[in-house]
Amino acid sequence: MKWSEEAWQAIEPVYKKIQELSFIKELMNGTLNNKKFIFYIQQDAIYLADYGRVLTAIASKLSNPRHIEAFIHFAGESVAVEKILHESFVHELDKKEKIEASPSCLLYTSFLMKQLANAPIEVALAAVLPCFWIYKEVGDYILANQTKGENPYQSWINTYGGDDFAESVETAISICNEVADTCTQVQRKAMTDAFVMCSKLEWMFWDSAYKQEQWQI
Repeated sequence: MKWSEEAWQAIEPVYKKIQELSFIKELMNGTLNNKKFIFYIQQDAIYLADYGRVLTAIASKLSNPRHIEAFIHFAGESVAVEKILHESFVHELDKKEKIEASPSCLLYTSFLMKQLANAPIEVALAAVLPCFWIYKEVGDYILANQTKGENPYQSWINTYGGDDFAESVETAISICNEVADTCTQVQRKAMTDAFVMCSKLEWMFWDSAYKQEQWQI
């Protein structure tokens, strides 16, 4: 069994919980409160800034030229596409407003940074994969089940459910599998543990956006 197959089996309960989130259900039928979506977009912009740095740093640690090229592409083109999406939704907001990372956002980016700094490269690769893979699955799920008609969030849905993003996801999964094939069972388990943790953090990120999570102190 490929590592990615084992990893996805490990997060199936988490992914089902993600599908059940009010944020996802209301995004799918277009009834999500705009303030909640804008909160999500603002937090995602903070997240992506750090995520892009992690992807770039991973590229610098890889030895396979094809893998290096892929992660440089991920850090550049993929993040650029998402930035355009963000700007299309938040252009009406005051750009001078200082946005602070929510507790869940900070937890997620801090965990990724910790893996980059302290964990072996295979674990760092597994940690960044949920942001690719789960978004692709959620995008496809929404496209397949959404209510027909106008949806104010359709451009977001189309981006993550589209063929271009799917290609990047398949490449990221393939790289993780190639690296996992050279690892011991102990190393593969460490990869899976990081993958599971970041999948849980994906759930927390969307749940916190729906609640418009704030610091309590």
